Amino acid sequence: MNEPVLLIEKDDGIAVVTLNRPDKMNSLSRDLRRELVTAFRALGEADDVDVAILTGRGRAFCAGLDLAELSGENGGGEDAESRRERENVVAGADVVAAVEQFGGPVIGAINGFAITGGFELALACDVLLASEDARFADTHARVGILPGWGLSQKLSRTLGIYRAKELSLSGNFLSAAEAADWGLVNRVVPAAELLPAAKALARDMQGCPRDVLRAYKRLIDEGSRETLKDALVLESTRSREHMRKVSAADIAGRRAGVQSRGRNQGN
Repeated sequence: MNEPVLLIEKDDGIAVVTLNRPDKMNSLSRDLRRELVTAFRALGEADDVDVAILTGRGRAFCAGLDLAELSGENGGGEDAESRRERENVVAGADVVAAVEQFGGPVIGAINGFAITGGFELALACDVLLASEDARFADTHARVGILPGWGLSQKLSRTLGIYRAKELSLSGNFLSAAEAADWGLVNRVVPAAELLPAAKALARDMQGCPRDVLRAYKRLIDEGSRETLKDALVLESTRSREHMRKVSAADIAGRRAGVQSRGRNQGN
């Protein structure tokens, strides 16, 4: 019996979603793309999931699209389905959209290679923690294709246009340490500590009220697509709307919790 291409483990409000094609470097086959979309849509509708962690099994986080499948190599030639898939590969952006549209935070636990479409999948996450084994590369230009899942726009906004051009126009790899230096990942941890670190961060996020956690993520994402002037108006509007639902007692109770946590973290 074949193993599932995607593993999902839920525990106390945290869902760990693991790409499970280690022999194929977790490349995104049709089946895996379909399972990812279905999984994140279902997790988004679930009442028992606050934070999701996305990672890969084996030496890769994700090596991007399954190019052997797209080229028809797996079936000994290009059938009609493979041809349609190749011609409409941008439709695969629904994978990225499904991750981005999950209401709570998504922590990318980048365990190994994140290449091209896998790089784009990593950029769909809200926070990136990297194993020392992680490596990033944009090989679109070397393969002879243009990105369609947001990489050309997100990377320049994350790293700055010059560093983004260096990566994308060379196809060179970026190490985990370099990714941290360039501001691509939040931090780098030893491989054995990657999932524990991601789960610890997820639990920290769970300490915030669930509705605020989701609303704050949405505010940051929507504001980032606006000019600063319009984003500040958006923030002010959302803040006033939210404060109408919050009582003085709510704030007092949470303030005490924040103060206690601050004292504990300071030790």
